[in-house]
Amino acid sequence: MNKIGLLLIILLISMGISACAVDQEETPVASPEPLNSNEDTLTVVASLFPQYDFARQVIGDKGEVTLILPPGIEPHSFEPTPQEMVSLYGSDLFLYTGDVMEPWATRLVGDYEGVIVDLSENIDLTSVHEGHVHVHEDEHTHEDEHAHMMDPHYWTDPNFAIVMVETIRDAVIQIDPENQTFYKENADVLIQELTTLDEAIRHVVENSKSDTIISGGHFAFGYFVDRYHLKHISPYEGFSPDAEPSPQKLAQLIETIRETGANALFFEELIDPKIAKIIAEEAGVEMLLLHAAHNVTKDEKDQGKTYFDFMYENLDRLKIGLDYNE
Repeated sequence: MNKIGLLLIILLISMGISACAVDQEETPVASPEPLNSNEDTLTVVASLFPQYDFARQVIGDKGEVTLILPPGIEPHSFEPTPQEMVSLYGSDLFLYTGDVMEPWATRLVGDYEGVIVDLSENIDLTSVHEGHVHVHEDEHTHEDEHAHMMDPHYWTDPNFAIVMVETIRDAVIQIDPENQTFYKENADVLIQELTTLDEAIRHVVENSKSDTIISGGHFAFGYFVDRYHLKHISPYEGFSPDAEPSPQKLAQLIETIRETGANALFFEELIDPKIAKIIAEEAGVEMLLLHAAHNVTKDEKDQGKTYFDFMYENLDRLKIGLDYNE
């Protein structure tokens, strides 16, 4: 790499990464070129765990997939190191969630010689309406200055996860058309598994007494609750890991738990659930993890955990929180 290219990478790192929810922008995508049969194995870098997990299942033994996030790192405030950026620049394909989650990815265009794929390109993102979930039934829906921010957590809906798998499959086939039958067959297996997961979630929701998920953390399951016609309550606004809810919202949430007789309070992965603990202790309810699969811990990685492991574990916990009765 020449000095100008190196300076550009250093400049990218120094600019930092903005918060998770930002205005959506259009991202140019590089035109893929087929692999030369004499070149090394297909190499792929993924920005978050869901696309990493899907890509490695689609590609199988035909390539190598790397997750740029180190184990246990909360992704909303993640900043790639120069070493991680160098690894990315040496890959054939970069899969990322979208401009909303990784705005830094748009600045790779022009310097990155591989193919960049924005996995949100075939998905209609929805706005983050702060305060649209009200704590008391007599409160009115309202919007604030964050109302037009976009929610990047579309993978929590298995139906959008299917779109992700299809996009990954198509990108890989364009780069490596010689193995397209292999990639298609692997993608078909994944799509069927996601369809089965969707059916399992619908069954639980249809046979539960409650339709409301009460969260003591930053709620990343907006697409999930929309798909399955659920409601959710959280004292937080937005997805910043450093944000703190107001005392008034905490008090309202505790009162709501008591009034509704809720069975559980959900919390998120990779963030200290100190606020959730306070709420759960005060309200006298059980705390349950609702894992959005942004990233994995070292132990989860060593165990070979998959997107499906997290989602089915979530479903078992939702049976408790939603008072499932088969």
